[in-house]
Amino acid sequence: MKPTLLILAAGMGSRFGGLKQIEPVGPNGETILEYSVYDAIRAGFGKVVFVIRESFAESFKVLFGAKLEGKIDVRYVYQETNMLPEGFKLPEGREKPWGTGHAVLMAKDEIKEPFAVINADDFYGAEAYKVLAKYLMTLVSPERYAMVGYRLSNTLSEFGAVSRGICEADENNYLTKITETHKIRSEGKLIVCESNEETVELKGDETVSMNFWGFHPSIFLNIQNQFIDFLKENINQPKSEFYIPFVVFEMIQSGLINVEVLSADSPWFGVTYKDDKPYVMDQIREMTNDGIYPDKLWS
Repeated sequence: MKPTLLILAAGMGSRFGGLKQIEPVGPNGETILEYSVYDAIRAGFGKVVFVIRESFAESFKVLFGAKLEGKIDVRYVYQETNMLPEGFKLPEGREKPWGTGHAVLMAKDEIKEPFAVINADDFYGAEAYKVLAKYLMTLVSPERYAMVGYRLSNTLSEFGAVSRGICEADENNYLTKITETHKIRSEGKLIVCESNEETVELKGDETVSMNFWGFHPSIFLNIQNQFIDFLKENINQPKSEFYIPFVVFEMIQSGLINVEVLSADSPWFGVTYKDDKPYVMDQIREMTNDGIYPDKLWS
């Protein structure tokens, strides 16, 4: 069975200042998510599911529908703040999406096979898709998931702070802990973050999660149950978010799953801020010149 690629594309892009999901970065106006789909097709994925918002659904489908038609099965699901489990009501003033865990949950009726999760605005590299696709087609199970890890120092932006899930693994390379770490930035030759209102130095070689996960569809029930628990505690907190690493870590602690940390010889880059775009365009142009991608991605 071919795995599915789930692309989280409903974010508001507040730091970027617009819909970075559809920002052109390729030599012929391609977006980062198009390169993700292209790499996924080459790696053996059979379906792509986009999590988007209804407010930009029409323009999103017009932009990508024709390009992907006949190349891969394409589905769309929506993430809205009012899409809550029975018994919960959207609190007044809530505008921020509920987070990546909620976004993944929106795809539960469209995905019945092993699947990967990515962010729409992150470039993960062709080799990473090959590594994870092989895992999803041979090793994934209700008790065994995976994630592709990246070196922290290779995931920073020159133009502002970022948040990353810093990962720890045991001697068998199974994930043991994820620490959601905020305000990570370079200060001269140092990499620092904020922890308990203090500035803390990081080494830079830490493995971080960039939301590139490999799941069995059994995870949806756990996400749903954990989201209900999250809402009971946090529904009236206007900036609270339900992150998918929280779900994974809770399942690990409960002894339900092992999560193998995979590595791949792939670059990572993204467009957290508008000033990141020229660097991303240069990287893609360089890979195009090297023959990794065709000049016209869908020709």
